[in-house]
Amino acid sequence: MTNTNQMTGAEALVAMLDGYGVRHVFGLCGDTSLPLYDAVARMDHGITHLLTRDERHAAYMADAYARVTGRPGVCEGPSGGGATYILPGVVEANDSSIPVLAITTDVATTSRGRYPLTELDQPALFGPVTKYAESLDNAARLPATVRAAFRAMVTGRPGAAHLALPFDTQKGLVERAEVYADPRHRTFPADRAAPDPQAVAAMARVLAGAEAPLIVCGGGPLLAGATADLMRVARALGAPVATTVSGQGVVAETDPLALGVVGSNGGVPATRAAVDASDVVLFVGCRAGSVTTERWRSPAPGTTICHIDSDPEVPGTNYATEAAICADARLALAALADALEAEGPTPGDGAARAAAAWADKRAAFEALARSTDRPVRPEAVIAALQEALPENAVIVADPGTPCPYVSAHYRWPRAGRHFISNRAHGALGYALGAAIGAQVGRPAAQVWALMGDGSFGFACGELETVTRYDLPLKMVVFSNATFGWIKAGQKSGFDARYHNVDFGRTDHAAVAAAFGVASWRVEDPRDLAATIAKAQAHPGPALIDVIAQPLQEAAAPVSEWVA
Repeated sequence: MTNTNQMTGAEALVAMLDGYGVRHVFGLCGDTSLPLYDAVARMDHGITHLLTRDERHAAYMADAYARVTGRPGVCEGPSGGGATYILPGVVEANDSSIPVLAITTDVATTSRGRYPLTELDQPALFGPVTKYAESLDNAARLPATVRAAFRAMVTGRPGAAHLALPFDTQKGLVERAEVYADPRHRTFPADRAAPDPQAVAAMARVLAGAEAPLIVCGGGPLLAGATADLMRVARALGAPVATTVSGQGVVAETDPLALGVVGSNGGVPATRAAVDASDVVLFVGCRAGSVTTERWRSPAPGTTICHIDSDPEVPGTNYATEAAICADARLALAALADALEAEGPTPGDGAARAAAAWADKRAAFEALARSTDRPVRPEAVIAALQEALPENAVIVADPGTPCPYVSAHYRWPRAGRHFISNRAHGALGYALGAAIGAQVGRPAAQVWALMGDGSFGFACGELETVTRYDLPLKMVVFSNATFGWIKAGQKSGFDARYHNVDFGRTDHAAVAAAFGVASWRVEDPRDLAATIAKAQAHPGPALIDVIAQPLQEAAAPVSEWVA
């Protein structure tokens, strides 16, 4: 029995999540989670728990939920296999700078070392891949530890946290007076770091002296809500603004200074040429990794590099950096804009450079998008979606066939988080679970999950989740009966020696129908527009199975396949 001044560990955890403004938790039940589930069922709170069909997708749901809401996403699962299954989503979120709290229950502390079923050293498993990982072995310390996890997730470079919750801790006693949340850490980024004025002045001098500056944005300015200040900098310099895949949305791609995606996934020769023609490149909230820089070959050698990032370990890692600011992207860009506007540099011809790149890219795209070839060209699907989807639509794309085509060719008409793809590690099967999280987090938006048939095989169990909650999610499967990215790599780098990349064709529309999802199959590109309209008109979940051209035969916007 507890007195009025105490509550159980499970009750304290639920109360703290409620205090942090958590409104949705994605997870899967297990033996070690029984006290926690009982507390969720008994207590008065504002949290809705959504039952998923595996823990990996619970983490993906929490990831995308955080991206569209600006609040930490929360997922949970049981010990043993539950902890190992939830891990991939936690890794992706952490390396994508997305705050996801993963709670996995555990065997009792008194059972450790006695070979209990599902025993696992959870902190050792999650420690290397999160910003914060702890086992709640002492119920009295639970509130302070939960506060530490939220603080770690949302401050500095955002990231993931993991809490192991032993069975006996769930039943242990916690003083009610200790159960409170820190309101500063309900959203992210929190406790923003301001820039050093001297670093701002130094960068402003470099940029003001540039003849052909260019800005490359990763996901950092999007997470920081820095769009307005970014465009102040861009307009002061007359610099085109390029993005990585994760940075899409930091600027409306219809803006005259928007260049679109650069790099080996979604970039095209015209966008690479724009980067290489620049004398100064400013990276903002971007690690300048292998994809963005086409394996560190673009920007070209000799280009002057400036870098803004909230993580002080990033600037200078891959390029000699002339000027760096280690601070929150919004605060850094605001200070930089003030300095540039005061200095009054002569704006460059960024709008003309961006327009030329778009014209080159669109000319190549339009011819393929209008093709009536069978199998259906992916460009035709993107063009049909661009024509049909409203401006507030959210597209979640798996990293195989869909991602490069959306990144290169879907021209986003407004700034904001409208495109999500798992670019940190690129695991197949992300889009369906993530789209569920995005739909829950942004219920008024039209959300589309785009996946290859390889990814569909990883994720189709969550179709039951979609129908159980009657989510109006729309889905497209690019069906080409192969792991196309790898097959294209075998073609380009290994003399087309294809080995173990093809599989049998599945009737994805029939599978979806078996789960209760309205579904259609498209083999003729001329049927795309009408079928998309049917899916949009359907009030519940809908799936379109497109018999699509495989990547090794396509004109994919991927500058090089791994050789």
